[in-house]
Amino acid sequence: MRGWRRPVALSLACALAVPALAVAQHAHPATPIAKKPAQARSQALASFQSDLVNVLSPSGDAQRLLAAALLARPLPNQSKVNSFHALIERAARADDAGPAENWARLADCDPKNSSCPNADALAQLLQQAPDNAAVWLLKLGQDANNLKSQDVRQDLAKAASAKLYDDYSGIGLMALANAVSLLPPPNATLDPNSAAGANGVQLLIAFGSAQGMPQPALRETATFCEKNAPSDPSVKDDCLKLGKTLEWGSSPLARSLGLHLREVLNPDPAQQQDAKTARRNLVWQVQNFAELSLRAQNDRGQSQHLLALARNGGTQMSLVLAALRDDGIPTDAPADEQAGKTN
Repeated sequence: MRGWRRPVALSLACALAVPALAVAQHAHPATPIAKKPAQARSQALASFQSDLVNVLSPSGDAQRLLAAALLARPLPNQSKVNSFHALIERAARADDAGPAENWARLADCDPKNSSCPNADALAQLLQQAPDNAAVWLLKLGQDANNLKSQDVRQDLAKAASAKLYDDYSGIGLMALANAVSLLPPPNATLDPNSAAGANGVQLLIAFGSAQGMPQPALRETATFCEKNAPSDPSVKDDCLKLGKTLEWGSSPLARSLGLHLREVLNPDPAQQQDAKTARRNLVWQVQNFAELSLRAQNDRGQSQHLLALARNGGTQMSLVLAALRDDGIPTDAPADEQAGKTN
């Protein structure tokens, strides 16, 4: 059986890393002549992001605290009260907190001592969102890494019985998109070579900080299904059932895995071909969203529109599709696109 290759993962990384890439380019300019202005802007962006944290942190609202935590996470030398740890703990304890805050708290751990994901946050999620396959796939990945094969099988069954797949990235991005408008970006944060202005700065910070939301390690799920489904009909049934849920999941990565499971496990050739075509369309969608996001870095209207879509809520997948449709980009790949790109 073919292993799960992830062109969608690579394309999605390009799409959602556009803001982060822009920051990196300013922090590490290509020429010495540009070094001082670029460093000055990078410092101004970090200072503005810290100011946003200061404005958000006194709130008792879970989403504002979630945004503050995600904004604070990459910043160095944060005070203890405004650290990612302190802010995400407060967010998870807020009266209006939901699973999204504990999901972000999964990243409040130290990978050096094998404490990731945060065990208490995962335990809370299993109580808060037992019908979310994403939570059980998190546990599956943890149990697979700890070589607990029986637990992995139980995790798969729980995930297959779940009603939905949601990694809460849409909630995190919505919180950030709302948060970045609380203060006007200082002139020093604006890119003199971009026409996007303040909207470009807000897009940069919101989409870049959204990378702080954890993602399940879906490769462990793919590996377990590919290894065990051929010899165990019950595993095959659960993997196909889970695949249907993933196809309607919140992220392109989840949808990609769901389609892959249908393509390699479903015995019906028509279903295999349909899944292959859908994966080709998915790659097309994510690649075009990446190009649209890159264009938004120099387009005030486009950056403003992407922020508006993020503020509407939804999921990564719904954001991608809405952005493409609003820009007149078809969601189906052209007929002459090579199917090999999805393999």
